[in-house]
Amino acid sequence: MSEDRRHMALALRLAARGRGATHPNPMVGAVIVRDGEVLSKGWHHRVGAAHAEVDALQPLRGRAPGATMYVNLEPCCHHGRTPPCTDAILQSGIERVVVAMVDPNPLVDGKGLRILEAAGVRVTVGVLEAPARELNHVYVTWATRARPHVTLKVAATADGRTATREGDTRWITSEEARVHAHRRRGEAQAILVGSGTVLADDPALTARPPGGAARQPARVVVDGRLRTPPTARVLEDDGVPVWIFTAPSSLSLPQADVLARRARLVAVGGEGKEAGRVDLRAALGALYEADIADLIVEGGPTVAGAFLDAGLADRWQAYLAPTLVGGAGALPMIAGRGAGTLARAARLDRFRIARLGPDLLIEGAVRGPPPSEDPCSPGS
Repeated sequence: MSEDRRHMALALRLAARGRGATHPNPMVGAVIVRDGEVLSKGWHHRVGAAHAEVDALQPLRGRAPGATMYVNLEPCCHHGRTPPCTDAILQSGIERVVVAMVDPNPLVDGKGLRILEAAGVRVTVGVLEAPARELNHVYVTWATRARPHVTLKVAATADGRTATREGDTRWITSEEARVHAHRRRGEAQAILVGSGTVLADDPALTARPPGGAARQPARVVVDGRLRTPPTARVLEDDGVPVWIFTAPSSLSLPQADVLARRARLVAVGGEGKEAGRVDLRAALGALYEADIADLIVEGGPTVAGAFLDAGLADRWQAYLAPTLVGGAGALPMIAGRGAGTLARAARLDRFRIARLGPDLLIEGAVRGPPPSEDPCSPGS
């Protein structure tokens, strides 16, 4: 491995330490090297804290002139929660900056690199770009599509059933798989289900990994007809934000006032033939405006199918148990309209399989299908 790749690999490992704490910011690590010696290391610890470049520069106290900085994402050049990192780099006397990938955020998108080059700093781009992009795939979606990154998560039997014909779901997967799922919940910013899941399972939608979660994700319900009971566990008053997305026509229902006291009630949908349905793109837009970048959809086959049909699914995560349920009445993993031909079916990129006790975890990035003309949920 070349020196550049070796130091960038360290920057990526440092960046990953911020997993689950930096959203909507990316995970970034920085390594400062001179004459082959690592002088300092840093990473973005949490949103609002110093960026990785500044975190790495602070311990050096002016001893950075002539050094090389390795950073897995282009340094920012704009004022946000913190000052521009390009200013700190130029003031430090860093001679060379090696970057894994350009920041796709329109506020940056190469501007930071041009500022550094114009000031005489040597810049190298593209070292370990693929793993850097995979590390920050959530941020890339948030920055380029102006919506949260959407993971469709399911727990199913080996024959693809998420519930028996009598509605039994507990527990399909093993303790090992459930622990993994709760850790992933603890990294996400929000968990979304449909009202059908609320009525059938009354989920708490909390992260319960061993040792406890650092923070709890926001809870989101797609409920076009406001069927969520006021006593549902998802509405528990524990300080965690709760969103209910509904159709405009439902705001006049008697239960609207009751639910509005327990959750943030947001109407996003159409009228006429679309009455009672929730516009998923508009819902994601509202979550984006609230700086929610990482969303897990756990809402059963109807909601999963609605996101896939609308072209709004970015990642697939399926926990499969070595069980065969069978039965035409058992629930599938995904419903909705689906693809009419294999040519229009979604594909999984960067596909991987892992073993979790007796179960398998299958995940990958969703590519396609072309979005349908209808972005609405089917009357959840």
